Amino acid sequence: MTTPVPWPSGLNGKEVAAAQEDSTPGQRRVPVRFDLSLSENPFPPLPSVLGALDDCLGEANRYPEFLPHRLPRLIAAHVGVSPDQVVVGSGATGVAMQIMQTLPAPGSRFVYATPTFDGYPIMANMIGLRALGIPLDSGGRQDLWGMARVVSERTGLIAVCRPHNPTGTVVSASELKAFLFSIPAQVPVILDEAYVEFLGAADTLDTVELVRRHPNVLILRTFSKAYGLAGLRIGYAFGSAELVRRVHRLQLPFGVPGTAVAAVRASYAAEAELGERILRITTARELLRTELRRGGIRVPRSSANFLYLPGRDIVPALSRAGIVAKRYPDGSARIAVGDPAADRAVVHALAARPAGPGRPLRHDDSRVLSVTVRSEPSVATRS
Repeated sequence: MTTPVPWPSGLNGKEVAAAQEDSTPGQRRVPVRFDLSLSENPFPPLPSVLGALDDCLGEANRYPEFLPHRLPRLIAAHVGVSPDQVVVGSGATGVAMQIMQTLPAPGSRFVYATPTFDGYPIMANMIGLRALGIPLDSGGRQDLWGMARVVSERTGLIAVCRPHNPTGTVVSASELKAFLFSIPAQVPVILDEAYVEFLGAADTLDTVELVRRHPNVLILRTFSKAYGLAGLRIGYAFGSAELVRRVHRLQLPFGVPGTAVAAVRASYAAEAELGERILRITTARELLRTELRRGGIRVPRSSANFLYLPGRDIVPALSRAGIVAKRYPDGSARIAVGDPAADRAVVHALAARPAGPGRPLRHDDSRVLSVTVRSEPSVATRS
């Protein structure tokens, strides 16, 4: 039996910058073959979405709406809420920034699980919130009850990721609901669902009912991941009209381009295409996870488009193969999945590590979906 690898602490701004540097002094820098550090969708936007974008570029000389109305109406109709319950912005990061600037009092505590999305501690520091990270448990899951125990009158905001970034683990619906009932109604909670489209049906929440029962909850989502529109920066949140009204105070004029409206409308109309692409990515994820676990890496089960690889030698092994990963202080890594060539390169790079004690797979860990994955062109490699 292997000794559990401790989950790393969260990164601060200096660690984020340092994580981009080669960790081996004097080592010849290897040309980058695959950049898997940002959990990007490896495929371009869906063909019908690209067509919609082409159609609207002829009006790029015109300003968009002063304040966005069309995009919130479009999203609200799809989600099943009223337009005054939706706020949009520059990716989920931009919307999170608006929330963090408007809802908590300056100097109050911002509670989250650590490690988490890097933007949370960075933005908290920028805004003047007191970031308080609660370590993950030994399985890479968020310790919701550890988070609940530190909530006090000084707490101004809480963030829960579902699926969690960077481990891909999912807190159960029952645990989440119990946690939300334990949080004082005056404390806003971000439920970060950046990767919600990758969840299985059994893990999907009725978020409309959730925000009806908990007016302090805002559901945060993005079109950057499953939809493959990271470069267009389209994010949104929805919740109670009163909470959204407060966040709207920092809505940036002319901040949502017309391309966002066209892209979202076309994306919603292409659900069948999107479902096929998600299946391709999640199938590749399970195939890769099985291969890595057979090699002795304790990869937690992920419900996102990435895998978390704990181990001190992971990042160096990937770096030697020209693979850029999101790295953590102990050498562990998060890698985006779905590009067949990149997935193969990861397997080969980590198989070349010095042999170590393996961990037998349980039966449920070895399940691989029997789906034929049509190979698409690899993401462009960079040198």
